[in-house]
Amino acid sequence: MKKQFITLLLCLIAMAGQAQTDTLRHEVLLETDSGNIRVQLYTETPKHRDNFLKLTREGKYDGVLFHRVIKNFMVQSGDMGSKTAKSGQQLGDTPETYSIPAEIVYPKFLHKRGALAAAREPDDVNPEHASSASQFYIVWGIRYSDKQLDWAQGRLDEYTKGTVKMSPEVREIYKNIGGTPHLDATYTVFGEVVEGLEIVEKIQSAVCDENDRPNVDIRIIRATVVK
Repeated sequence: MKKQFITLLLCLIAMAGQAQTDTLRHEVLLETDSGNIRVQLYTETPKHRDNFLKLTREGKYDGVLFHRVIKNFMVQSGDMGSKTAKSGQQLGDTPETYSIPAEIVYPKFLHKRGALAAAREPDDVNPEHASSASQFYIVWGIRYSDKQLDWAQGRLDEYTKGTVKMSPEVREIYKNIGGTPHLDATYTVFGEVVEGLEIVEKIQSAVCDENDRPNVDIRIIRATVVK
């Protein structure tokens, strides 16, 4: 009986430890040839967090390109086919075997500058807003005026059929920090940059071709779980 009690106690301790681990905001270091970017993953989006950690630990992000870069908007990576892409090759459509159900936690998590979010197929083929298995983007955006925010609200009204409204607090974030508010509530934001935002700024300034691929490849050399 005593042995069974000790075994049960050890199991409970292990479970408690696991529960504690699950509440940790893990961090991943993206070592790029432009500099290092450290991102923190939200516990409130566990499917996206766990998928990102899994791919990182398996080395899947090692060697991928930032294949889509739009100045004053965002930088996108995670296309596994980009690792061996030839110069000028159009990227972003490498087949994937699964998607991730949307985990949209708005307005707590929004597209402020430095937000880490999941890419996805467009609404006409993906009305549930399910995320790509591996592709992600980091927001740069701009700082908005009230007039520009009114325009962004119009876009949100169109995309969400009027169900999503920017609060005064959200508007202040976009005026002071910047970002891409018209993507809110339709894409999953699952983390944010905690170090290296200046590297994101550098990457988003790259000269690109007509498909938004940088003329000079920008690569994630290695991704590592550091917390």
